[in-house]
Amino acid sequence: MASPVGEESWLAYLEETARSAFDLEQRVNAVEVHKRAVSAEPGSMRVWLAYCNYFWSLWDACQSPDAGWSEEDRTMGRELFSFGVALDLWQQAYEAIKYRLDDSHVLWDRWISLELELLGKTRTPEGVKRITHLYRNRLLTPHLTWADTSEAFSTFLSNNNQSVWEEEMKNVTARAQETKRLIAARESFEIKLKQALRAGDSDTHKSIFKDYLEWEMLQSRRNNDNPEIAVDLCCGLYSRALTGVFATDEDTWHEYLVFLSSSHVESDAPENLLDGIRRAVQHCPWSGRLWNRYILCAEEAKLPFSEIESIKHAATSEDQLYKDGMESMIEMYMAWCGFLKRTAMDGTATDEAVDLADVGLPAALEDVGIVGKRLYGKNYQGDPKFRLERIYIQYLTEKKSAVDVARALWNKLAGVAVHADSYDFWFRYYMWEMLIFSSTQPDNRSPTPSSGANGFRVPTLATAVLGRATARRTVDWPEKIFEVYLQHCNDYELPSSVRKATDAVHKAEKGVRKRRAREEQQKAAAYSEYYAAQQAEQTAEAPISTHNESPSGPKRKRDAGTDSDDDQDKLSKKQKSTEAASEAMQPTTGQQPPKRDREHTTVLVENLPAGVEQKKLRQYFKEYGHIKNITALVREADGKSSTALVEFSSPEEAQSALLRDKKFFGESQLSVQPGTDLTVYVANFPPTAGEDYLRNLFQDCGEILSLRLPSLKANTHRRFCYISFRNTTASAKAVKKDGTVLEGRYKLLSKYSDPAHKKQREGAVAEGRELHISGLDFAVTEDELRDVFSKFGTVTRVNLAKTLTGKNRGFAFLDFQTSGEAQNAVAEMNNVKLRSQIIQVALSKETNFKPLAKSIVRNASASPAPSSRDQEGDETMGNGDDGARSKPTAAEITARTITLLGLPDTVNDARVRALVEPLGDIVQLALHPGHGGAKIEFSDAATAGKAGLRLDGIEFEGYKLRTGTLDELRQAKPANHTASTSNKPKGLLPPPTSIRRPVLGKPGPKRGLGFTAAKKSEAKGEEAGKAASSSDTKPEVNGKVSAKSNADFKALFLAGKAEANKPTKPAENGV
Repeated sequence: MASPVGEESWLAYLEETARSAFDLEQRVNAVEVHKRAVSAEPGSMRVWLAYCNYFWSLWDACQSPDAGWSEEDRTMGRELFSFGVALDLWQQAYEAIKYRLDDSHVLWDRWISLELELLGKTRTPEGVKRITHLYRNRLLTPHLTWADTSEAFSTFLSNNNQSVWEEEMKNVTARAQETKRLIAARESFEIKLKQALRAGDSDTHKSIFKDYLEWEMLQSRRNNDNPEIAVDLCCGLYSRALTGVFATDEDTWHEYLVFLSSSHVESDAPENLLDGIRRAVQHCPWSGRLWNRYILCAEEAKLPFSEIESIKHAATSEDQLYKDGMESMIEMYMAWCGFLKRTAMDGTATDEAVDLADVGLPAALEDVGIVGKRLYGKNYQGDPKFRLERIYIQYLTEKKSAVDVARALWNKLAGVAVHADSYDFWFRYYMWEMLIFSSTQPDNRSPTPSSGANGFRVPTLATAVLGRATARRTVDWPEKIFEVYLQHCNDYELPSSVRKATDAVHKAEKGVRKRRAREEQQKAAAYSEYYAAQQAEQTAEAPISTHNESPSGPKRKRDAGTDSDDDQDKLSKKQKSTEAASEAMQPTTGQQPPKRDREHTTVLVENLPAGVEQKKLRQYFKEYGHIKNITALVREADGKSSTALVEFSSPEEAQSALLRDKKFFGESQLSVQPGTDLTVYVANFPPTAGEDYLRNLFQDCGEILSLRLPSLKANTHRRFCYISFRNTTASAKAVKKDGTVLEGRYKLLSKYSDPAHKKQREGAVAEGRELHISGLDFAVTEDELRDVFSKFGTVTRVNLAKTLTGKNRGFAFLDFQTSGEAQNAVAEMNNVKLRSQIIQVALSKETNFKPLAKSIVRNASASPAPSSRDQEGDETMGNGDDGARSKPTAAEITARTITLLGLPDTVNDARVRALVEPLGDIVQLALHPGHGGAKIEFSDAATAGKAGLRLDGIEFEGYKLRTGTLDELRQAKPANHTASTSNKPKGLLPPPTSIRRPVLGKPGPKRGLGFTAAKKSEAKGEEAGKAASSSDTKPEVNGKVSAKSNADFKALFLAGKAEANKPTKPAENGV
């Protein structure tokens, strides 16, 4: 059964309950729900009005055959929903809310209209007397519409009892003078409240309301003529506050309870206070001081132990108490431990009460310690005020006489820095030892040792406590410790001890003086730094610096060799044509469509049913607008509810969806709040970072509802994500990580997502300072370009594209210091002859269409020698020229190239490279996000074969990868984004497998794929050797090197493995 909290929640639940009641049994249950509602919110006018209206509608339906009830239901209904009960209910409702000055007239007007309606049908003298009596009482009760009520009463008397009209009105007016005075005194506050509401200024409204409450409480103490009416008016105002803007305000509830407790009326009795405290903890279950007062009041009301224990269990059953730290939990346990201690120490305490204290007190300490370590880990040192420990020490000392056990607890606390650095702790410890000393008779044997001469008793242990405190260099108030120590020694100790104490204090004081001087210097430096920072912020905003040194970074990179083969040339041509088409389709400036504003079109929906589906969720909100996306739908850890982020098409639709807040989805009462400031834009994290890395990076901020990485289909250089948190506290912590340096290189960008504050692009291209120069003579150098263009302005960078052999490729990029200089250079140098060529000069155009990411790792020859590394794995010095090596043929490149399929389009080339690099040396890697795959060229065919076997079927961040052909890559699609993340492996990447490669110069036969065995005695071994050696000899077919399939590589791998496992010739594992 649902348990709503608050006026709005109950009203929504009552509406749903009444709407779904179709038979007599359901209607009776609905009446019971209304009773629960007015019991939970006894001061709510709207809840009482809903109850009275519903009950009256049931009475009315019983009287009419047209209501659709069966005859049997009508007969039983007339007994259950009788006329007398209905009128009594209206009377009860009015008595509960009549001192609500601003809105009690709403219920009164409805009630009196029904009474007048009945009088019009009956016209009895008793009816006239009843209504006259109701009007008299109403006019003696303060309410803002007093004048309207008086006018209505006058009209009533004129129509129904003209003979007494004049006398009755004079009498009522005279008696109501005090009532009118009370109304006039409060009218100014009421006017201000209405003005703030009309202006929509919630902060001002709350401020005025608080002032009003303070003033009303002051009046309740000053009004000695009629204290009851003053208290009633104050309670009525609190009813308005606690069913309205302060329904979940802990301070207001606490003030209300203090007011009830201190007012000298019937409500200050403990049993009468319990109802108010119960409602307070329901509205503010995170408040430790409210739970503390609840337990204390239950103890004062002498409730049985089982009921008080149930209150403690209710407080700890959920995680509300420590959502903001440990303070609330400790406050609750203070009341619980105090109750156990007082019960056990009472003169009439039973053995059972003592046993409960023996078990309950240390159990409370243990519970607090467990929660503290769970929240703060090793940093948790306990309650700095050691409040629960003090209760336990008192119990051990006074009830159990277990002085040694209590002293052991003191010593345990003294070993914790948070206590040992506190003057308050040492002073309490000292006073306890003195109490034990003074309570011990000289003639009795005592666990407290003392020493002295000529019968002079010395509190040795108390002195030792102060000595330990004096020796502590980090105590917060050492001067006071020194003072107490010297005074104590002068009062109780022998001369030798006084001398030693004086020496110890003198030495400690020197250290304290140095410490204070150091603290003053640090304080002065901190102030200086703070004011300098404030001044810097006022003068200028510091730019955000980022470090992008990755092939997948957002900045354009044009390193030599980025377009080294024919495939890339073809792709570049295709890319240029695509760019031209996309530019033609771009709207002109000022006509661009509005940016997607998730911040203001998303709502956070909490407390959904646990098994809710997206289809049902869309149907529930469809009347408020078009749902663009359900960003997150997360089932809570307790399995009882779900939370969703729902994105609408416009901010107006999202605003209208907020009307479902506090409404019910079946039995679940929803919380629908704006999704503003929940989403954080994160960028400039390491290129190899995936979803797991990012979740771990922000896990200390709070719960993450969704993490969205961008698709790389159109731009492989995109490196950012959007992270949506559960609450603004978590997102605020995430934003504080802005500027954090990751891996020593990358300065993290973490800002609130806001398209309106998108940072303008920076750099030479975006600022119009970069030139693209094409048609260059192949003999032109960078220095020559710099000299030619420097006459137009300051040249800051020249990047002449070159091939792998060092020759220029006929184009270059050149940056000027200002855009004006660049434009002058274009105007003067475009279509001008330079050396033997006519060059074309234009401003570089910014483009975000980069569907391919290609990484050139190193050059590879046609037949790479495995022996190019020595036994230690280092490169050896070769005799030949690298440039003399023959260029690999297309067939050779195909043989050592594999394609990796099944990747999502959110994975960049850096992450793929980190996945495959441990499997062997890579020549180049080309990522195709649009096809969900990558083409990887290894240094040799053997390495490619082994890597293909290892990668086929591997799990990568929740996606199952496979290897295939180039044709399969061209036809493939990226992996589905909705793949479940619950089965993702922990960590960023799978652990690299150690690969041992044969090296030059090591004695013994070389084993494994790519090497022939020393001897082959069996046919199977010979076949394996031939197959293995084929990777070196490269047999030709029709003049061309034959390419091997995946099946050939698998056979080679298995053959090599079988040979390596032969017992007669142990060999190194080549894999």
